[in-house]
Amino acid sequence: MRAKIIYFITAAVLVFYFVLAGRQGVTLLSMGTWITVPLGLSVLVLPVVGVWFLWKNTRFVTRANQLSTELEAEGGLPVDELERDEHGRILRESADEVFARRKAETEEGPGDWRNWFRLAVAYHDARDTPRARKAMQRAIALHDGRAVQV
Repeated sequence: MRAKIIYFITAAVLVFYFVLAGRQGVTLLSMGTWITVPLGLSVLVLPVVGVWFLWKNTRFVTRANQLSTELEAEGGLPVDELERDEHGRILRESADEVFARRKAETEEGPGDWRNWFRLAVAYHDARDTPRARKAMQRAIALHDGRAVQV
């Protein structure tokens, strides 16, 4: 729940920033001089890219949560079997051990989105966020029946 609150606060702050930047861009465009028009256009690019990024990220998180809900209903969510240190941080050796099992499962059944979902969780636990995201993107694509890029 805490992560959702932080995400929504961050998104709201970003949207507020996009609106402010957009207003500045429009103001520069309305001045109509040879220097303010290109500046206004360049200022307007940032909110457009930011809104696109925010939309793509929100869609990704929403789809991943939907897969999680579906997998939970099937009883297939990965069980937290990771060992932790005295501060509650996951021990690297434990994460590596679980990761090796999840990777083997995925190699045995590469067409099953469930395996890719669990592999994404294992990558995340092993602190490999880029690969966790790619594995989750693959899980989403397989679930949706879309072609998967290798």
